[in-house]
Amino acid sequence: MYHALHISPMIPSYNIKETAAFFIDILEFTPYMNEDGYAILYKDNHTVHILPAGADIGEMEFYLEVNNIDVMWEEIKDKLTGIKVRAPFDREYGMREMHIIIPQTKTLLFVGHAIK
Repeated sequence: MYHALHISPMIPSYNIKETAAFFIDILEFTPYMNEDGYAILYKDNHTVHILPAGADIGEMEFYLEVNNIDVMWEEIKDKLTGIKVRAPFDREYGMREMHIIIPQTKTLLFVGHAIK
């Protein structure tokens, strides 16, 4: 069985630097990654991802960090019939992820764990 470690909101922003500054300067988050095109900020055991806003601001994304995505995948893959999903794959920013469109929403769930 997998254990959920974190679920992190991914907030669409029209100005990532200003949005990140709000979290850093006002809410006292610490940058893990703070670049022009993407930011990951943390405080205690909580993280916030900030990404460029798309044309349809009504869409949302969440990031669920787990301890072992491959174990989770084996447990849930047969239950995903009819659901749009991308199987686990390695990302250039050091995460192994899968992507799931949450049914009946415009919400993308990223699930991943850090590659060691």
